Amino acid sequence: MELQANNNQLSLIEGNTSLFKTVFNGANTILGNGVLLVPYALASGGWLSLALLFTISILVTYTGLLIKRCMEVDPRIKSYPDIGEHAFGKTGKTIASIILYVELYMGTTGFLILEGDNLHKLFPKVAINILGISLNGKSSFIIIIALILLPTVLLDNLSIFAYISATGCLAALLVLGSILWVAAFNGVGFHQAQNASFLINWKGLPTAISLYMLCYTSHPVFPTLYTSMQKKHHFFKAMLFSFVFATFVYASMAILGYLMFGSQVESQITLNLTTERVASKIAIYTTVITPLVKYALLLKPVVITTESWLSSKYMENMFIKVVIKLFLVVTQVFVALAFPFFGYLMALVGALLGAPSSLTIPCLCYLKTSNNQPNQGVLERVFIWGIVCSSILILVSGTYTSVVNIVEEFTDK
Repeated sequence: MELQANNNQLSLIEGNTSLFKTVFNGANTILGNGVLLVPYALASGGWLSLALLFTISILVTYTGLLIKRCMEVDPRIKSYPDIGEHAFGKTGKTIASIILYVELYMGTTGFLILEGDNLHKLFPKVAINILGISLNGKSSFIIIIALILLPTVLLDNLSIFAYISATGCLAALLVLGSILWVAAFNGVGFHQAQNASFLINWKGLPTAISLYMLCYTSHPVFPTLYTSMQKKHHFFKAMLFSFVFATFVYASMAILGYLMFGSQVESQITLNLTTERVASKIAIYTTVITPLVKYALLLKPVVITTESWLSSKYMENMFIKVVIKLFLVVTQVFVALAFPFFGYLMALVGALLGAPSSLTIPCLCYLKTSNNQPNQGVLERVFIWGIVCSSILILVSGTYTSVVNIVEEFTDK
């Protein structure tokens, strides 16, 4: 999940971005934590669930086209909430804004959990004992990373991080290449392939679908990419290339990781790697560094939205702004400590937020916007309603399964 920011935050100049750069930016927004999660998703659902990854990829590519069509209706539409407002008024804007807000909040919270897991993997002996309170290594690193990231959140000028965060595509390929090297040359091989032979696991299928959905939760940033393009009629072509590239990376990682570790694959494949090999260290350190440079950028829209809830006399108060940023980071630390189940929590985000943001809302907004258009085909409307029904099914089944799994984790402790 790599949502960058709203149209006021991305370092893109309206109307000046080429097709090539838009492809790069699009792929960068799509590729995210899902790269680490897809082997676990495949292990949860079985080999046939891989077809669902490709199906979801096709559906979200099509809903990306629907976003383009919604943008073409009115040049005043500049952001994801604007699409909701144009279709359903203030209610639509509020719903779209809430989904964007919570999705970014939970995505950046996932970064803290990811950092805690991987740093604990690298430094298993680290622990914190303060004032009689003892924290294990993972919890310790969550707090340490939050303290390190806090100054970046307090900064108002994040332009330097915008350039660094543009390495998302390269980071995904680096992790994929490192894990392939581990399999081919570091003695891991594909010895677990016999343990990865079942075709489908019905019990784990909702988790698999939710995690596949998480891989494609970048639609709220598409209006910004569309606005930034110099030749906007090439937008869908750019998104098509971006989705093809991202799906190639996701599918390759899923198959590779599942063949390497079988049913024993962790929710983050880096947790299966030993830290003695150079290739393993490259994969783990890349996984650790990438969120560090993206966290503040991704949290920025959440900060701005929270500030907008205040009355105008408080919005420019520097102390209030610092308190808000501190509050958001602290609450994320508590959420990360309370729910340190990365796989299940990200599955919940994919089902509860990803399905509505990338499937349901684009479809419903387009249907409402194009309601009076004479060239709207009946078959296409039926297809769109089919996507809406599918998204609701993913939302209900995935949310229920994720909540049940999280509750079971607590009861098993």
